Amino acid sequence: MDITKITRPARKLLPLKYCGAVIVAAGSASRMGGIDKVMAQLGGKPMIQRTVERFQNCDAVSEIVVVTREDLIQSITGLCRGMSKVQAVVAGGASRQESVHLGLNALSEKVKLAAIHDGARPLVTWQVIDRVIRAANTYGAAAPAVPVKDTIKVVTGGVVKETPDRASLFAVQTPQVFDYDLLRGALAKAKQEGLQVTDDCSAVEQMGMKVKIVEGDERNLKVTTPMDLKIAQMLLEEME
Repeated sequence: MDITKITRPARKLLPLKYCGAVIVAAGSASRMGGIDKVMAQLGGKPMIQRTVERFQNCDAVSEIVVVTREDLIQSITGLCRGMSKVQAVVAGGASRQESVHLGLNALSEKVKLAAIHDGARPLVTWQVIDRVIRAANTYGAAAPAVPVKDTIKVVTGGVVKETPDRASLFAVQTPQVFDYDLLRGALAKAKQEGLQVTDDCSAVEQMGMKVKIVEGDERNLKVTTPMDLKIAQMLLEEME
């Protein structure tokens, strides 16, 4: 038998579910040396505006909610004027988990997939957004990640306890995308049990749900320090 003539049937693509994005930008920016990173200029625009524009320009996203500090609601609402997908700009909570919860509440009843993104990741591409949404559409939970370049040490009391195999380590980015009801349930369970999770995937993992990892992008950095902002500026110039 000529094996070159044997073809596997193409996997049937599921219809893409209605996706709403929650962009979380309610932090205090304590490591920015006095710079308000949400409104920091990046290529002539406030960083949060660039972040929201990335989701506005992705066809897989149907609506957007921005979660920010109370004092920035009016300013960000003005920046989002003209972006048809932005449904609301709402105040965040005392923690990231609470801010995500408040953002989910502001999405419409049509939302079946929820994409949670850090407002401080302004260089995410529409390709990464689309890729994660489509993976979550199939698997129920997905996130982008890039391989870790440095050797990682597990340290306790200033002493190395373990050196994990670098080949199995990935740096997870956002957007992280989930079945809407799954994420709501996972966050409620984490709150009930008093768990403080570092990202939304962690909440879902606590319920035993597997998260599909897709290819991220090294340019999708999170602006946390003034140096990050300078790097983001250089990357933006290369991308435009």
